[in-house]
Formats: sequence, structure tokens, C-alpha cells
Amino acid sequence: MVTDLERTEAELLEAVQSPNEFLTEVASHLIIAGGKRIRPGFTMAAATAAMAEPTSVPTEVIMGGVSVELVHLGSLYHDDVMDDALTRRTVESVNARWGNLKAILAGDFLLARASEIAAALGTEVAGLLANTIAKLCEGQIRELQDVYNIDRSEKNYFASIEGKTAVLLATAARVGGIVAELPRDQIETLTVFGHRYGMAFQVVDDILDVVATSEQLGKPAGNDLVEGIYTLPVLHTLETPAGEQLRDILGAPLDEAQRDAAREIVRQGPGLEHALEVAKQFSDEAVAALAPLEGTPAHTSLGAAADHLITKVGEAAAIYR
Repeated sequence: MVTDLERTEAELLEAVQSPNEFLTEVASHLIIAGGKRIRPGFTMAAATAAMAEPTSVPTEVIMGGVSVELVHLGSLYHDDVMDDALTRRTVESVNARWGNLKAILAGDFLLARASEIAAALGTEVAGLLANTIAKLCEGQIRELQDVYNIDRSEKNYFASIEGKTAVLLATAARVGGIVAELPRDQIETLTVFGHRYGMAFQVVDDILDVVATSEQLGKPAGNDLVEGIYTLPVLHTLETPAGEQLRDILGAPLDEAQRDAAREIVRQGPGLEHALEVAKQFSDEAVAALAPLEGTPAHTSLGAAADHLITKVGEAAAIYR
């Protein structure tokens, strides 16, 4: 029996087919590289909120998840161009292999395919996806405005990660509820869950960039510091006595030695503990949001995702302690 995840993989590959074989190759590069498929997973899980028992979801739900995942993939193509990234998901990035121009166009192609699929699912889904893409851009712009800014506020940081990460996960869950024609209160519940999960997810990711190795991450560790993206553990450290030395290092591009020195300062300071507490708070809020869905397959599967994230918070803490 073909699983829903296998159906999703097949539809993702089908969605990026083009009469131009080269475009198909570039557009499918990161799909073939694999991924956790968290976003379509949320879409499929959300759609089971009205089910008594887990069962295969309708094709419309699969396509809703595919549309959200294509937006995510398109954003990765663009992000890697902006970051001049060499790897993604342990493989060569699209821009490193084919150049920035082709990567940008392929990213645009993925966003266009996502929009086409969303339009076929109805005006509400189409409007939601368009709004989500706009918020992704807003979140990225907020981040770029604060590049190398050692006075970046935590408020601006949270606004940025809401647009970069939380909004898309909230949309993934919301699309599942909409396509499954769930009651409005359940759709709102699922949206809140996705948002809180997304906030926690990004904070944890930012912690790992400081404490984990490149091998553990599947991408260069400490790259945010190098690129001047100062995240929650760094920002909190900067506001403490431990941050005085850090301020002398940051504010400009870093070489390898400076990056390692900055990571060590953050590891030894109070910023990581603060960030872990924030991630745990968002995780707890995600779990609490699911309470109205207790007894449904959605509560079980999404709750398991939240539990896994909380475990990941603990693992992040264990790396540096």
C-alpha cells in the first residue's frame, strides 16, 4: 500500500515537470535530495482532526501539502543565493552547481507551481498561500535590514522568524483544515499550533547553529554569525557582561577563527539558556493549542511532532553542557 508520504513525494516530482528538461532537473534537485517534509506532514495530520481513526487522506489534502512544500523549497533556493551557500541537505546547493541566475529562476518556478496548485484548491487556499509568500518576503527583509547589527532587538528577531518560519508552518496546518472542510474553530486551533511550533522550531535551529557541528547540521555550522545574522542566543549574550568581548568581534564579516571565538563566547554565556527557555515556552504553547483536538488522529500525530521538538530542545542543551 502506498503511504501518504510516498504519494506526496510522487506529486512533488510531478509538480516540477517541465517541457524543458534542464529546468526539471534544477527544480527537482532538492526534492530528490530528500527532507523531513514537515510542512506537508502538518497538512496531512491537520486534515485528520475530524477522523475517528487514522486513514489515508484525500488527494486534495496531498496537493495542499505539496503546494506548501513547494513554497518552502522555492524559498530555500532564494535563501541559498542570498547566503552564497555551497551545500543544502548534504548535497551541493542549486546556486553552487548551476549559478545564481538559474537558482533564482528555478525558485520562481517552484513558487509559480505552488500557486497553480493552490488555485486549484479554491480561492481561500490560493489567497492564503499568496499572503504567506508575501510574509516570507517580509520576514527575510526584516532579517536583511539587521545584517551585522549588534544592536538588533529581540523584538525584531521574533518578527523576522515569524515571517521566515512560523507563518509557513501555520499555513501548512491551516491548509489541511481548510481542504478537509473542518469547522472554523478547529482550523484556528491548527493554525495556532503551527505558528507556535514554527517559532520554537526556528529558535531551536538557531541554537543548533551555535552549538552543533557542520556534520550534525548538514550545513556549515556558525554560518549565521559569519553572515551577520544575529539570532536569539547571540542577541541575549550581547546584552550581558559576557557580550562585551563578543561586541568586539561582531559587526562585520568573520573569518574562521573569529567565528569559532564568537561561538565559544555564546556557548559560555547565558544566551543559550535563555533561548532554550524561549523554545520550551513556544513548544509548550504548541502542545496546549492541541487540547481541543484530543482523541483525534491529528492530536496524536501533531502532539508527537511537538514532543519530538521538545526532545530536540533537550538534545540542543546537552550538546553544549
